[in-house]
Amino acid sequence: MPYTNEEGGRLNNFAREPKVYQAEPPTNSQKRTYIFLGFAAILLVAGLIVVAFSVSHVT
Repeated sequence: MPYTNEEGGRLNNFAREPKVYQAEPPTNSQKRTYIFLGFAAILLVAGLIVVAFSVSHVT
Protein backbone atom coordinates (compact mmCIF):
# COMPACT_ATOMS: atom_id res chain seq x y z
CA MET A 1 0.00 0.00 0.00
CA PRO A 2 1.25 3.47 -0.79
CA TYR A 3 1.83 5.47 2.38
CA THR A 4 2.94 9.08 2.71
CA ASN A 5 4.44 10.75 5.75
CA GLU A 6 3.04 14.08 6.84
CA GLU A 7 4.20 16.60 9.40
CA GLY A 8 4.45 15.11 12.86
CA GLY A 9 5.10 11.59 11.52
CA ARG A 10 1.48 10.81 10.61
CA LEU A 11 0.92 8.23 7.88
CA ASN A 12 -1.70 8.61 5.17
CA ASN A 13 -2.92 5.58 3.25
CA PHE A 14 -4.15 6.21 -0.31
CA ALA A 15 -6.08 3.79 -2.49
CA ARG A 16 -4.54 2.58 -5.73
CA GLU A 17 -5.86 4.45 -8.73
CA PRO A 18 -7.31 2.34 -11.54
CA LYS A 19 -5.94 2.47 -15.06
CA VAL A 20 -7.60 5.10 -17.22
CA TYR A 21 -8.97 4.09 -20.60
CA GLN A 22 -11.11 5.71 -23.26
CA ALA A 23 -14.63 4.37 -23.58
CA GLU A 24 -15.67 2.86 -26.89
CA PRO A 25 -19.04 3.62 -28.49
CA PRO A 26 -21.61 0.80 -28.37
CA THR A 27 -21.82 -1.61 -31.28
CA ASN A 28 -25.01 -2.16 -33.28
CA SER A 29 -25.67 -5.35 -31.33
CA GLN A 30 -25.37 -3.49 -28.04
CA LYS A 31 -27.65 -0.73 -29.31
CA ARG A 32 -30.33 -3.30 -30.22
CA THR A 33 -30.00 -4.84 -26.77
CA TYR A 34 -30.41 -1.42 -25.12
CA ILE A 35 -33.53 -0.73 -27.19
CA PHE A 36 -35.00 -4.14 -26.31
CA LEU A 37 -34.30 -3.69 -22.58
CA GLY A 38 -35.76 -0.17 -22.65
CA PHE A 39 -38.92 -1.45 -24.32
CA ALA A 40 -39.20 -4.29 -21.79
CA ALA A 41 -38.76 -1.82 -18.91
CA ILE A 42 -41.50 0.44 -20.30
CA LEU A 43 -43.87 -2.54 -20.61
CA LEU A 44 -43.08 -3.64 -17.06
CA VAL A 45 -43.70 -0.20 -15.57
CA ALA A 46 -46.90 0.25 -17.61
CA GLY A 47 -48.13 -3.16 -16.47
CA LEU A 48 -47.42 -2.35 -12.83
CA ILE A 49 -49.32 0.93 -13.14
CA VAL A 50 -52.31 -0.85 -14.71
CA VAL A 51 -52.33 -3.45 -11.93
CA ALA A 52 -52.04 -0.76 -9.25
CA PHE A 53 -55.00 1.18 -10.68
CA SER A 54 -57.14 -1.92 -11.13
CA VAL A 55 -56.51 -3.08 -7.56
CA SER A 56 -57.01 0.33 -5.97
CA HIS A 57 -60.59 0.76 -7.25
CA VAL A 58 -62.33 -1.07 -4.44
CA THR A 59 -66.12 -0.98 -4.53
